Amino acid sequence: MNRLLAVLMVLLVVLSGCFGQSASDSQSEEVEAESFGSYSVVAPIDTGINVYHNHFRSNETYPQWLLDGLGVNKVCNLTFNGSYEERVAADRESCWDNLTASDVVYFPGTRIIGTSPDGDSPTLILDDPQDGHGSAVTGAVLNANPDAVIFFVEGFSDTAVLAAGENPFVDIITTSFGPIGSIPVPGIEDATKVAVVDNKKIHTGAADNSPSPAVQDATAGPPWSIGVSGYAEEGDDQKETMSGSYPDVAADWTQNLPNHDDIDGYHQTSGTSFATPRTAGLLSKIIMTLRAEYADNLSGARDGFLINGTSQITNDEIRDALNLSAWYPSFTTWDPTSGTTPVSPVAPCTQLGWGVVNESNVLPIIEHLNGTASMPARASDVELCMEANQEIRRAYWS
Repeated sequence: MNRLLAVLMVLLVVLSGCFGQSASDSQSEEVEAESFGSYSVVAPIDTGINVYHNHFRSNETYPQWLLDGLGVNKVCNLTFNGSYEERVAADRESCWDNLTASDVVYFPGTRIIGTSPDGDSPTLILDDPQDGHGSAVTGAVLNANPDAVIFFVEGFSDTAVLAAGENPFVDIITTSFGPIGSIPVPGIEDATKVAVVDNKKIHTGAADNSPSPAVQDATAGPPWSIGVSGYAEEGDDQKETMSGSYPDVAADWTQNLPNHDDIDGYHQTSGTSFATPRTAGLLSKIIMTLRAEYADNLSGARDGFLINGTSQITNDEIRDALNLSAWYPSFTTWDPTSGTTPVSPVAPCTQLGWGVVNESNVLPIIEHLNGTASMPARASDVELCMEANQEIRRAYWS
């Protein structure tokens, strides 16, 4: 009897130690998450990225729990001295020549965590010498929200989209590729549906760089996606002619974005490819702000809520607020020599969807979602026009 009691006491001590360690670890992670503060994870899916560019640098180091949550299994400590070519060459042996399609890589000193699940580029994750699209796209995200955590995915496939869409820590996926002319052929819609409908994330998809309707576009058209076209923010505030029609919203068409083959150069470039990630960046800023307000120090949709702290907000509620906040520029500012199309005072929704989204929309969306200043309903003709838009898209993509 005494021996049995002694054994039981030993077991209780051992089990007590196990339980105590688990609780301590949990509390430690909670404290670390609280000290890191609110954040948002955006996943651009595109060509590679120039991780050496100053645009992507960061003074903070991501905590281990965040890296674990994003699936990081490799760390590349980059060289930050010399020219772009010298830095790449210096890191060949330790980093670039050793990457595989299964690697999720953190680059300390930057805001970038990257992966290349398709595994079919000359140097995985790093932007191709003759391209630069992915670097510019990611630059547009950070132009809108310099504090976003970037989970960069190189690729153009369902596999690439699902790498972000199934990652529990990702909030927003942004894609800027698709068939030229919005030809109605299958694309990444199955994967984006998983991300948005099943996993409750947000997807921003670029409409085509043509006046083609966006509804049949596999990137911008599915009803669960936020299709983005372009408007001339730096010009006459009108619709860019070579930009998809009847989208969800329109955003800044022309931006100053980082180069892919140097460390500090920029170039001005245009297209829905850049209006779309800018929209994603603005949405991530909104999410971060609300998470800070509601003491939510994690990311991703948890129990279906993208903001899940002292208050809860879904991706649908964020999208509804985005629609309410959008606005139509006046056609009176149109410059006939600009190359843009004037925004029609009749049914402008067929050109710009719900309307324009830029930095001016951020505060009204935040105040609407936290209940401090509700935005009014849109005009009935706009509501009817965009309800028809959604019905067409549901029928087409069902």
